[in-house]
Amino acid sequence: MTVIDHIYPTHNEFRSDTFTVPTMSMIEKAAKITTYGDSVYKEDEITLELEHQMCELSGKESALFCVSGTMSNQIGLRANLYQPPYSILCDHRSHVFLHEAGGLATLSQAMVHPVIPSNGNYITLEDIIENFTPDNGDIHAAPTKVISLENTLHGIILPLEEIKKISAFAKSQNIRLHLDGARLWNASAETGIPIKEYCSYFDSVSLCLSKSLGAPMGSILVGDKQFIDKANHFKKQNGGGIRQAGIVTSMALVAIEENFPKLKKSHEYAKNVGDFCVSKGIKLESPVNTNFVFIDFKAMKMNEDLFIKKGQLNNIKLMGNRLAFTFQNDSESIEILKKVILDCYEDSLINPYEAVSSNKKLYNIVTK
Repeated sequence: MTVIDHIYPTHNEFRSDTFTVPTMSMIEKAAKITTYGDSVYKEDEITLELEHQMCELSGKESALFCVSGTMSNQIGLRANLYQPPYSILCDHRSHVFLHEAGGLATLSQAMVHPVIPSNGNYITLEDIIENFTPDNGDIHAAPTKVISLENTLHGIILPLEEIKKISAFAKSQNIRLHLDGARLWNASAETGIPIKEYCSYFDSVSLCLSKSLGAPMGSILVGDKQFIDKANHFKKQNGGGIRQAGIVTSMALVAIEENFPKLKKSHEYAKNVGDFCVSKGIKLESPVNTNFVFIDFKAMKMNEDLFIKKGQLNNIKLMGNRLAFTFQNDSESIEILKKVILDCYEDSLINPYEAVSSNKKLYNIVTK
């Protein structure tokens, strides 16, 4: 490895695992294997090789390279839907619901049924049975036609046994099951359960390449051939056709090979910080299963703006109470982060902060 692989420009980056960057090794190897075929016409060899490898890894018949996780999720959900009216059931914190620019409403014209997990951490079969809308002839309702799960969500691993139960229920009700597996790599790295085992319970799965794995862009959608052919139609319709995709898919191939084994390092960093918070009496929103720590700022009366500012003063990048860890962090930055967390917590003991939502701030300004 070159020196640059040991000292990443993202060593102090805790805003998101999307900030990972290609390693020098990835760039050097990609330069040697990149092909320049037209991937819209399925003529780019490296893109086809990446899709083939993802079929092998996921156990699915077909795969489609997309420019982003948002695209692979949205066209995947759309390709799972047929005749409206219909609805999609998902966790209320789901990326497909909250962070994909209203794509389900615009592209799929689907009603979304967000569900709050009764256990506070992850959706269970009981939650789904309580909330799904059966297709029983009631013309007042929009029947649930897709259940969209996310693994990991808030860094929490959705247990395989729960997935098995939900999958069996979905099949019994003729409901399609989609997985936003942007961070399924992390779940697999932590549990040792193969990607293929996880994917076997879903009709479609989206796997991100540009988060913890460090590829510069892209996500893979997998499913059966008929499904992927239809998804490719929606991909083209939404501007996702890429000509010389081999320039980036070559780096994705190297990222899977070289960086997948490194993901446990990010989990170790997260658990280190999570344990530190617990030892200091700082409450967390969620258990630390993989590469995220969520500090309960509201319960601790900690000031988010102060936290970000203290991070800037100490040369670490923060976005709020969600802390994301990658293999590109380093031990020194972890120790600085712990100091910043403790400083902010100790300030809250003297100056307890009552959070006001941005919407309420706006309302207060308008109504003054």
